[in-house]
Order: sequence, then structure tokens, then C-alpha cells
Amino acid sequence: MGAVHALFTVALGLSQHVCGIGVTLFSSGLAYFLYRLIFGQQSVPPNIKGFETLPIPILSDVPVLGPAVFNQFSLVYMAMLSIPLAAFVLYRTPWGLSVRMVGENPRAADSAGVSVIATRFQAVILGGALMGLAGAFLSMAQFNAFTFGVVSGRGWVAIALVVFGRWDPWRTAGAALLFASVDALQLRMQASGLGHIPYEAFLMLPFIFTIVAMAVMSRNAVAPSALLKPFRREER
Repeated sequence: MGAVHALFTVALGLSQHVCGIGVTLFSSGLAYFLYRLIFGQQSVPPNIKGFETLPIPILSDVPVLGPAVFNQFSLVYMAMLSIPLAAFVLYRTPWGLSVRMVGENPRAADSAGVSVIATRFQAVILGGALMGLAGAFLSMAQFNAFTFGVVSGRGWVAIALVVFGRWDPWRTAGAALLFASVDALQLRMQASGLGHIPYEAFLMLPFIFTIVAMAVMSRNAVAPSALLKPFRREER
């Protein structure tokens, strides 16, 4: 799906907003169609034996912090390691410099011998692969089952978190942790049974928080200069 999105937006230069929504709807519909084709219409979704947590010896026994950080799924550890890895690749490697150049000044990158189209293809496909891992976590670790709409808008929140983090791996990771904290808080509030408040009101909290944060922070966010702008070598 990342390659399809890159084909439309990078190679053909179409609108990233329109193509992104189209690919998202197509992917969701295709997943649900294949699910119905394979499993049929079942009242109870089939469960799987999901991923198991991998406690790190000694560290997982530390009070409070141990169970929260060092007794997690393998994909959680991969997510933690990906933050410094992404920062290192973006700011300390030639490929990371190329990615930043094609996002800021693709003309200069092209003049320096960097293939803008190839680099953007690689970045979009890599992003699609990471999104696939995120979906795998939801269906194979958190819920151990697939249901239509299992993502529940988290993908759109991820886009907002990138803006909130100003396109920096460390800032974006902090924004993601902040959103996750609010999401965990609303789950605790649901479990506590506060009065007669509908549970939908608690479900809205993380998204309301994201909208407010975007309204406050996006005004000062400096996006890459060539963000959402297609590159055509023949145009000057």
C-alpha cells in the first residue's frame, strides 16, 4: 500500500490528501472484504494466540517502572528502539541527509546528484511498513482478533502527532507518549464508573486533546519546505 501511495503521489504527482484518504479507504475495505471472504459473517470474531510479553530479567522486577517499561511485547521494544534509530539515521547518515534534502529543497538535492523520486519512494514505503507493524500490534498483541475499524482513527492521530512533534523523532515520540497517557487515563476513568457519564465521552478525550494540541502548536510548527509538493524535474 505504501508503494501504491508513492506511485500516485511521488511518481504521478497527485494530491497526497486525496490519495491518502483513497488508499486508506481502499485498504480498510479490502481487509474487511477478505475477512468476510475467508471467515464469513460470524457473531463472535475468531481469536488467535497473540504475541506474549517478553520480560527483561532483573529490569522487569523494578517496582512501578519495571512492569510498565520492561515487561512488554517485542513490538513495543522495537518501537522504543526505533526512536533513537530514526534520529540517528535522519541526522547522522547520508541517506537521512538525502531524505531531509528532498523534503526541504528537492531542486538542490537533484543538483547534488540525489534521486528525489527514488528517495521519496523509499521514505513512503518505509512509512507504510511501519504502519503495517502498528496494525499488527493492534490485531496480534493488544486485541488478539480482527474487527472492522480496529484502528479507530489512531492513524489520523499519528499524522497530528508528527505535526505536534515538529517532524522530529524525539519530539514526536514525546507527543505519542502524551497521547497514550490521555488514552490510558480515559480507560481508567471508564473503569472507575464516574457517575452516569456515557463511555463515549471518555473515548473522545484523546481526540479532543489532539485537536486542542494541534490548534495550539500547529501555528508555530515549521513544516519541511517541500511538504506535499510534487517534484517534476522538467519544471523550474
